[in-house]
Amino acid sequence: MTDGTESSTTEWAEDRLEPFRAFARSGEGRLRDELVESHLGLAKHLARRFLHRGQPYEDLVQVSALALVKAVDRFDPDRGVQFTTYATRTIVGELKRHFRDKAWAVRAPRQLQELSLELHDAAGTMAQALGRAPRVAELASQAGATEEEVVAALLAGQAYATTSLDSTTVDSPDGAEPALARLGGEDAALGDAEWRVVFRPHLAALPDRDRAILRYRFVDGLNHREIAARVGVSTMQVSRLLARSLAALREACCEAVEAS
Repeated sequence: MTDGTESSTTEWAEDRLEPFRAFARSGEGRLRDELVESHLGLAKHLARRFLHRGQPYEDLVQVSALALVKAVDRFDPDRGVQFTTYATRTIVGELKRHFRDKAWAVRAPRQLQELSLELHDAAGTMAQALGRAPRVAELASQAGATEEEVVAALLAGQAYATTSLDSTTVDSPDGAEPALARLGGEDAALGDAEWRVVFRPHLAALPDRDRAILRYRFVDGLNHREIAARVGVSTMQVSRLLARSLAALREACCEAVEAS
């Protein structure tokens, strides 16, 4: 009874392999097309396993179908492996490669990409088993990685997909607004940053009274009479001190331009 069952199973497996042997001998395009078409269901099934990762199902089916063609071309029916086993490994490998190379909005290092995808699968399985989201240490143990590598991969995973600046958000006081409206504007003083760095040591070298006069005039916006009252000098002296300080800074500016 047992021997008969084993013999029947072997004959069935041999029957499934015979079309592949015929294709390996002849390389006939018709046989190749028939083998691909007869296994398209497997390709579509494997593509569905990768849904909800931001890629259209049609694109995943196309990747799976192309991988199936490669599997048919490369399969060796005399190695003792069923075609479905070989094709599954080939198709899943191509799908993972597609997500690694084509699906990321911002390219992360390959090692982090692969670990991020592995953690994505592991987190779902572990959450069902634990009844809660897995901790970093638990993910690290499951993936055979360090906690630092897990954190880096989780952060890299945030670069997998981006959000359009035209998308709306509802957590603002005024209701829904585009994400672009929440971005900061250009700093008007940014263009002067380099000059501030150049002038800082020269300003520090001025006497305290000269620096105070410059601040009163160009920061506080006081006129000469108001500055004279604060400093305790005449308005003529204020003019003279301002002219001297500005001449020193102007000279420093010219030296910096020539040096660059």
